[in-house]
Parts: sequence; C-alpha cells; structure tokens
Amino acid sequence: MSFISVFDVLGPNMIGPSSSHTAGAAVIAGLARKLIAPPLARVDFTLYGSFSKTYHGHGTDRALLGGILGFATDDARIRDSFQIAGERGLAFSFATDETETELHPNTVDIRMENTAGRVMTVRGVSLGGGKVKIIRINGVEVDFTGEYSAVIVVHRDTPGVVAHITRVLSDHNVNIAFMRLFRESKGHTAYSIIESDGSLPDGISGQLMGNPNIQDVMLVQS
Repeated sequence: MSFISVFDVLGPNMIGPSSSHTAGAAVIAGLARKLIAPPLARVDFTLYGSFSKTYHGHGTDRALLGGILGFATDDARIRDSFQIAGERGLAFSFATDETETELHPNTVDIRMENTAGRVMTVRGVSLGGGKVKIIRINGVEVDFTGEYSAVIVVHRDTPGVVAHITRVLSDHNVNIAFMRLFRESKGHTAYSIIESDGSLPDGISGQLMGNPNIQDVMLVQS
C-alpha cells in the first residue's frame, strides 16, 4: 500500500492558486539560482506543456521570477516580482515551446547569466504539491529534488575523482544519503550529485576543487 503524506494532501504554504503552477515553479527557480554565483544579470524562461498554456493565469511567470529572486513559496513579494526584478536590474523574459510533446506537462528551462558573464541552464519539473525535480543541468541529464542538502560536483569523467569526492566528504563527517553520477559520455563532463541528511560545511568546496579534474562545485542547502 502506498503512503500519502499529510503534506501531499494539504500542499505547501504558498502565494497563488496552484501548488504545481506557482509553488512548484518558485521552488524550481529557487533551486536553479543556487547553482550559479550571484548576482544575476539576466534570466530567460522557456515553458512547456501545461506551463506554457496557463502561466499567465496561474501566476507561474511571477512565481518563477520570485524564486529566482530568492522568495519562498509563501512570500507575498511574488505578486510584485516583475517590478522587484526591474528595480534590482535583473533582465528577464518568458517564452513558450509547444513542440516538445514528450516532456512532463509542467516543465521549464531556465537560462541564467550572472554579471561575470557565466551562463548556466537548468531544466526543472513541477510534480505537484510543491514537489519538484531538477532533470537537466547544462544539457546533462541529472536527477535531484532539493529535499536534501546536496553538493553538485562538475568534473571530468576520469578515475580517481569520485574517490577524492568521498574522501573530502568523509573528512568533514558528511553523511551521504544518496550519491549518483551523471555524464555526457565516457571521458567527458560528468556531474556527481551527493545528497546529505544534514547541512554541508562551506569549507568542502575549496577542498573538492583541489583535484585538477574538478571544474566546479555547487552547494545546495536544504
């Protein structure tokens, strides 16, 4: 028999009419913003499926922008996210794509560019009840929910890197709940995603970068 949480029934505290189209959208964007160094200069959203058809009426656009600005799902400032983004100098755009028919109906691509010129793309899916999943980073298929604190390590797919990652985490007494590796192809760029039950110490980023095959480290605190 499957288990249904009371939180799945009641849904999250939120601004807006839909846990999938507003709360979920804000959570996706909130996760995305943690994957790139601030401040952001521009963000572009491409919406698919149901998102693309109802994003105006359900406030998905305001929720996405609010999440990028760092607002929680119940933050009343989401209603004014367009204005606040303008006041902060953040350029943004929304587009729809109805050609991708095989995607989950609540899918969004987020392209972010920070003031240093770095660009990152993230694809997220809103699953309902405020639950989400990040399924792509910079074109590489991944899978994480943000429900746990996570360290995301971008590295070359080469021997010894995973051992280095686990050694650094062990040295910091990080308890690994889940660890998965995703890669473009053998020997090319890979993403190791390690989720932990507890918060992650900031100091691990520098030590992880000590391996020459590691290109970037991102911490997502739950």
